[in-house]
Amino acid sequence: MMQTRPIPFSGEQLPVIGCGTYRGFDVRAESATYGRLHQVIAALFAAGGSVIDSSPMYGRAEAVTGELLAESDAHTKAFIATKVWTRGREAGIAQMQNSFKLLKTNKIDLMQIHNLLDWKIHLPILREWKAAGRIRYIGITHYTSSAFADLEAVMRAEPLDFVQLNYSAVDRAAERRLLPLAAERGIAVIANYPLASGSALRAVSGRPLPGWAAEIDCTSWAQLLLKFVVSHPAIACAIPGTGDPEHMADNAGAGTGRMPDKEMRARIAAICDA
Repeated sequence: MMQTRPIPFSGEQLPVIGCGTYRGFDVRAESATYGRLHQVIAALFAAGGSVIDSSPMYGRAEAVTGELLAESDAHTKAFIATKVWTRGREAGIAQMQNSFKLLKTNKIDLMQIHNLLDWKIHLPILREWKAAGRIRYIGITHYTSSAFADLEAVMRAEPLDFVQLNYSAVDRAAERRLLPLAAERGIAVIANYPLASGSALRAVSGRPLPGWAAEIDCTSWAQLLLKFVVSHPAIACAIPGTGDPEHMADNAGAGTGRMPDKEMRARIAAICDA
């Protein structure tokens, strides 16, 4: 079964591989792709995963996620994470209320301020809603290393449950300051772009999977690269985005079996740098 990591704020165990909905879930309900998304969700849950991450920025993704979970009667299996992505207090409240409607739920597990947009306005509302029980955890996000100084400033200044940031075997900038800071501050980290939008896979394209990958129970490059991410002690969960059931099942395999130690992590990074 999939390994888990504790959320520092609560001690709740979070499965280490989730599913991002950017692009892959931005589809029409009548499309053939929509039908395959039922299998994506099923593959995630079958492997012991639960985290599904979305945003109003992702087109139809929130609505599609809500429909899929309702049709499968699977809301209780999912750890639903979404975001507020607008300016202004009233606009933020309206957008978050719409997220509840689209996701067909009366409680959202994690509400995040997307790309830090107007975070000083939204964060007090998130705290109010958390205290009222409407959301369980609060956090901030960004997807580019150029924003790490801003993320660091907020992480140092504000009590947060989660931070979501870009981290992969080919994009390791977060290791320098943010991952140690998250551990120090008791903030759970969700890694977005854990395969670097495919760049990590392209970095090893055409090469055979090394024999030593079997030492950590990997049967694919995706699993090896994802295990690099989730084996970092500060990472709670990685959310590779996909609308492909086979990719979801393969990705989920990275959450099982043995994990790389420090030496093995260095070998994986060296392959990507070669």
